[in-house]
Parts: sequence; C-alpha cells; structure tokens
Amino acid sequence: MTVNQPTLFKDLKEKCIELEGRFNTISEERKIKLNSLSSYISSKIKADETPQLVVICTHNSRRSHMGQLWLALGASYYGLPEVLTYSGGTEATAFHPNAVNALRKIGFKIDTSQSDKINPAYKVTWTDTMDSYTALSTKFDEAPNPTKDFAAIMVCSEADQGCPFVPGCDFRLSLPFNDPKEFDGTDIQDQKYSERCEDIGTEMLFVMSKVAVQ
Repeated sequence: MTVNQPTLFKDLKEKCIELEGRFNTISEERKIKLNSLSSYISSKIKADETPQLVVICTHNSRRSHMGQLWLALGASYYGLPEVLTYSGGTEATAFHPNAVNALRKIGFKIDTSQSDKINPAYKVTWTDTMDSYTALSTKFDEAPNPTKDFAAIMVCSEADQGCPFVPGCDFRLSLPFNDPKEFDGTDIQDQKYSERCEDIGTEMLFVMSKVAVQ
C-alpha cells in the first residue's frame, strides 16, 4: 500500500526508528485498540476514500495536538496515501507552549512567531518539501475539522466521558493518555512532556505501520 516516502528531517527520522523499537512495549490491550484504528484507515484507503482522523481531548492543548501531528508524520514516514489529521477539544484554548517545546525537541520544525497571541496558529513541518501544517486550538465540531465520515480518537478520559456521542463520526476510539499538564511548573516538567510525546508517537507510528502492510 505504500507510495512515495518523503525524506523526514534527520532528527525526526532517527526518533521514528527509535520508537519503532518500542512497539513491543505496547500492551496487548492497547494493540487491540490501535489495530482497530489501523483497520479503519486501511478500509478507507481501499475504498478510495481519504481517511479523516480527529484527535480529541478536553482543551485541545497538549495530547490531541501530539496525536494529530504524530499520525500525520507516521503517514509520511511509511509513505502512505493521503491521510488527513485534525485535532479538537470540547473547548478551544491554545496549543500549550510546553507541548510545542516537546515536539520541537524531537525534531518537528514549528514556527512560533505567533506565540504571543491568545490562540496561536503554529506552522509545523517535518520535511523540507512539504507545505506547512497549521496547528491551533479548535473545538472538535468547528472548522477546519470535518463534520462527517471521520474517526474520533479520544485521548483523554474527560473528553471521552463528556462526549459519549460525537456527531458525524463513523468510528470512535477511546485511547486515553495521561496528561502531562500535572507536571507544569515542576522540575520534571520537560521530562514528562517528552515522555508523553514519545508515548503518543510510539502508538501512532504503530497504527500507521500496520496500515502500510495491510
């Protein structure tokens, strides 16, 4: 199923290779969930449809952005056909600087020139040839997020419980990750954000790796 594979930035490619080595650390329970997402994506591609994936958490500030970007990068890394990824919250706040810094640390290039705004629109790239990818905080049911025929991936328990029904989605997955927010302002803040970024990256790469061989 793979197509042309673009060249990722060196640090990101090395990180992807590192995280592939952690696939065997994913629990069997999580793999069942991740495989269901892989199957959903594959079914869309086989039907000549473009998969639309919306990663949702309460504030659309940390985990949902990480999930969205890792899914998009994973599609590029494995040379998949077009996969559209989005993120949203039950409310809009801002892409949190600590999450931005964690993603930059592992190799994403993120233009922070608008970081002084209340809800900055960050421009993100992971190859030299791609158009920049806009990341900002939105509600999950507001533009540019799709309104039908999309997967809703719930990455926090609060949003999962608060949105038992996501209008328009044709696949819904509860995939919670612990919130790095609880470490804000502590001595281990950056460490915990990096850990969460890599946890999410490992699982989203696993999803896309399965799509590539289906």
